[in-house]
Amino acid sequence: MRSFQFYFVSTPIGNLGDFSERAIDTLKDVDVVLAEDKRKTGILFSRYGISTKLRSYHDHNKTRVTSDIIAELNEGTRMALVTDGGTPVISDPGFYLVRELIKSEIEFTAVPGPTAVIDALVLSGFPPDRFAFFGYMQKKNGKKEKLIREAGKRRETAIFFESPYRLLKTLESIKKVLGDREVVVVRELTKRYEDVQRGPVSELIEHYSARGVKGEITLLIKGIGRREKNGSS
Repeated sequence: MRSFQFYFVSTPIGNLGDFSERAIDTLKDVDVVLAEDKRKTGILFSRYGISTKLRSYHDHNKTRVTSDIIAELNEGTRMALVTDGGTPVISDPGFYLVRELIKSEIEFTAVPGPTAVIDALVLSGFPPDRFAFFGYMQKKNGKKEKLIREAGKRRETAIFFESPYRLLKTLESIKKVLGDREVVVVRELTKRYEDVQRGPVSELIEHYSARGVKGEITLLIKGIGRREKNGSS
């Protein structure tokens, strides 16, 4: 298999068993692994017997440490980046580093693996042939409603990440802006208490008002004007 100077390696989003052989071998083979949270990555390393040196790399130190990383790579050090779970760069640290690697003409690749975006789309029951991922939902009400309005005009399924602490208010904003649109809330993907709630947003507001919300959330809004046929639209 071709060797690269740098690897973006996907890690499990919950269930530690969802880790590919290639990902494990890659992290064992490189000289340094850059991690969003060394403590969380350390749990994964312990499970799979990975002893590679860990260093911190996250949004708060990326502008300070990236130049040193590039210098080390140019000297022959081989590195990989992992995040707390899922695919690096996708709503996680890494994009800044991607751009610097390209500018420095350093060869890199990605080792694919789990991603909450695709898992949630599969479980949603919404048309999967076309979708738009918006990343994390806006926190402030005005920006949130503007984003929901933008997503609500699209024909394809819209996908967001959301905090459990803000989910109920976000569902209420969806109802205010889009009416009783169909939505899906996927909670704790791949974990013991994985849960999927589907239906008009008013029903999900009622559901979570009575039960509360915990865990990591992926939120999907059904697109408009989609005519379903043979499992797609």
